[in-house]
Amino acid sequence: MKKITLILMLICFAFSTKANNIRVSNISLENLNDISNWVHVEFDLAWDNSWRISSGPSNWDAAWVFIKYRVNNGTWTHGIISQANSVASTGSTLDVTSDGIGAFIYRDSDGSGNVNFQNMQIRWNFGSTDTNDIIDIQVFAVEMVYVPSGSFYVGGTTGDEANKFHSGGFSTSSSFRVTSENALTIANTSGNLYYTATNANGGDQTGVLSASYPKGFNDFYSMKYEVTEGQWLAFFNSLTENQKTNRDVTDATHKNSDAVVSRNTIAWTGGTASATTTAPDRAVSYLDIADMNAYMDWTGMRPLSELEYEKACRGPILPKPGEFAWGSANIASNDYTLVNSGFSSERITNPETNTGNALYSITNGTISGPVRNGIFAASAVNNNREETGGSYYGVMEMSGNLYERVVTVGTAQGRNFTGLHGNGIISSTTGNGTVSNWPNNTTGDGYSFRGGSWLNGADFIRVSDRFDGASLIAGGNNRLGFRGARTAP
Repeated sequence: MKKITLILMLICFAFSTKANNIRVSNISLENLNDISNWVHVEFDLAWDNSWRISSGPSNWDAAWVFIKYRVNNGTWTHGIISQANSVASTGSTLDVTSDGIGAFIYRDSDGSGNVNFQNMQIRWNFGSTDTNDIIDIQVFAVEMVYVPSGSFYVGGTTGDEANKFHSGGFSTSSSFRVTSENALTIANTSGNLYYTATNANGGDQTGVLSASYPKGFNDFYSMKYEVTEGQWLAFFNSLTENQKTNRDVTDATHKNSDAVVSRNTIAWTGGTASATTTAPDRAVSYLDIADMNAYMDWTGMRPLSELEYEKACRGPILPKPGEFAWGSANIASNDYTLVNSGFSSERITNPETNTGNALYSITNGTISGPVRNGIFAASAVNNNREETGGSYYGVMEMSGNLYERVVTVGTAQGRNFTGLHGNGIISSTTGNGTVSNWPNNTTGDGYSFRGGSWLNGADFIRVSDRFDGASLIAGGNNRLGFRGARTAP
């Protein structure tokens, strides 16, 4: 008679902040079906300040959940799951993706506040794994935000944002409306998408976005926050030694130190040792293009496109001159003071009221690096978009902190992007992601750099600003971060 001998390993692929505090607990394997070779991975899933709303943004937050396993202490492998026989807990909806890479879990009705979904059961198709082997299981959860389908506008404000989008054949202050996922021509003629040429970094101002390029009309999920040091290490520490060598953020091609550099605290002594961080909730910097592509492939996500970036910021609302991710041109102008630096309780003691809060060159003071994700939601006096820095849909830190790296429309490599998702598997030799038509691992061609950082002036963190709309930046530095996305099931 078959049996499964288990060592259960819990790793919560998330971070603890006042903004969400997502956590996975009580993992077990239940209901073995040794005829069809599947078993339930059962667990509890909880996070704070969740929501679902059927008016206004008409969206919700969710957890992207996936599993990794290893057999007899071998290499970690992505677990394929199935909607069939999976069981959502009371009060939740469970959507397993058609490729079986993961599942979105979210509220099944309107509400707000903390959620605690108990006894969630996801069917894991373990296939040919010998059920007499010793199996380690990791369950990962990443908080996401659902962006619903529908038309929206890009660029076209009366502000002076660099290389901004506009409606071809009209004034550069005329917004372009995205009304479908049909192919788009980039040209300065009526009915087409175009953008200004403030500098040489905006793009080649030509080409076609095929119907496969994610334009933001269809619904999608975006990570609520930028990838953190803790999330990066959950990925990094699951790699083989060979893969780690190419993904080492402390080597000479990255931050070149195990010490704290511009608030990046990651250290790795090499070999079989695990990398460490003293600030797991802080947005991670210094990752290069190959690093971020590998991370998104391994997690089953994909990059955002720059059109999706603008939709995630402003929703269906007409663009405003000089606006930031929180929907106005108002912005704080005093140095911030931090307390509890490096802890999940890190916050700003003097956030400004009745204006937008963001970490950029005027407010960073002596901070000199990114802060922990969700800090403005935790620090705000009033819980509104401006003071928390939140986007129309509730995506955080889209202006400031670290740059968003999103797929450009300004180069042929970027326009070739078809929105394919990672499959949970990266190269065993190089540790690189292997998804077709993503931006180039070596040159960085295909990425746009949006939303600015802690070191940039206010102009760079505006929603419509494309100063680096098609810049070639392959390496990592102290200003660059990223977040993953996924097309909705």
